[in-house]
Amino acid sequence: MNLDFYKYQGTGNDFVMIDNRSKKFPKENTAIISKLCHRNFGVGADGVILIENDSTFDFKMIYFNADGSQTFCGNGGRCAVAFAKHLEIIDSKTKFIAVDGEHLAEIENGIVSLKMIDVDEIEVKENSVFAYTGTQHHVELVNSLDNFPVFEKGKEIRYSYSDPGSNVNFVEQINDSKFRVRTYEKGVENETLACGTGVTAVAIAMHKTGKTTSNLIALPVEGGDLEVSFTEKDGVYTNVYLKGPAQFVFSGKITI
Repeated sequence: MNLDFYKYQGTGNDFVMIDNRSKKFPKENTAIISKLCHRNFGVGADGVILIENDSTFDFKMIYFNADGSQTFCGNGGRCAVAFAKHLEIIDSKTKFIAVDGEHLAEIENGIVSLKMIDVDEIEVKENSVFAYTGTQHHVELVNSLDNFPVFEKGKEIRYSYSDPGSNVNFVEQINDSKFRVRTYEKGVENETLACGTGVTAVAIAMHKTGKTTSNLIALPVEGGDLEVSFTEKDGVYTNVYLKGPAQFVFSGKITI
């Protein structure tokens, strides 16, 4: 089977995008997902995103990690919006559906602002915070990220959580409203250049623990800069928005 694909990236978090409105892609075949994501024997990506028709929403986004597992991906969601615009499914504003529910988004000059789910599942621990922002996230402050062993420590913490485990975010505070982040992602099983649900969890965790009083947080990651804003009332975070670039890289065909 010959497959047309598009490659997109959001602050270095990269994805194979597939227009699956015809529903011909064999999405139950996780081996194909893994092959597409393989950086030596496939296209190379952190995940695969399918765009499908939906009777209620502008489109349906289906996200697969590189190992074939399904979850929601914030940067993937932003890239899905950019891809949907390329396909002329949407113009500048959209409402789409994903595994964690509906999302609003707006795209302007390649910058996508994506509304995330409300966040009320937050557990403050002695040295870390756990938050669910569409998927599971462990957040931990460290003194410096420059030489921090993200892969080794991230893998250790990721498997300390019960199935399906947790993504792991290490955070260095720059100032009251700016936090540098490096993330180990489950499903990819490696450090990625950015994680949208991860920086969302970091912003909320830093506010929850009093490290910041701002509701607009700058979050530099290895692949660029992201921004998270929110409203908080009685410990519940609403109007949560993830903002950053989403860019087309290349397109092609591959035999699967």
